[in-house]
Amino acid sequence: TIESDCAALNNITHTILKSGRIRFMRDPTRGGLAAVLNEIAEDGNLKIMIDEERIPIRDDVKGICDMLGLDPLYIANEGKVVVVVARDDADRVLKAMQDNPLGQKASVIGEVTGKGEKNGVYLKTSYGGTRILDIPVDDPLPRIC
Repeated sequence: TIESDCAALNNITHTILKSGRIRFMRDPTRGGLAAVLNEIAEDGNLKIMIDEERIPIRDDVKGICDMLGLDPLYIANEGKVVVVVARDDADRVLKAMQDNPLGQKASVIGEVTGKGEKNGVYLKTSYGGTRILDIPVDDPLPRIC
C-alpha cells in the first residue's frame, strides 16, 4: 500500500519565505522535478547540477515506478516544493524546512553551476556518471484531480 503524501503547502511556504533569500519556489505537480528544474534552467539560461542520491524519494515510490517503467523524477509531486535559494542561506532555509512536519526529509539536491552556454539540467547518477535530465515530452500518468 502506498499512502498519498499530498498536502497543503501554505504553512511550509510561509516558513520558507521568512527563512532566507528565496530565488524561486514552486510545487512540482506537472511534469515532476525534471520539469520544474528545466523551466528554471531555461528561463534563467542556467546550468543546474543535481545529485540523484540526494533526492528524497520513498522506497515504495521507487519500487512502484520501477515495476511500471516510470522515472520518479518525471512524476507529479503534489505536497512537495522545489526551492532555489541564495547559497549563503541554504543551511538556514533547509533547517527551517526540516523543522516543519512537511519538510522533515527536505534536502539540498543540487546547485546552479553556471549561466550561459550549456544551460540545462544535469543529473549526477548513483553510478557516478552524468546525464542530461531532459524536459518531459508528455505526462506519463493521467491527472486524477
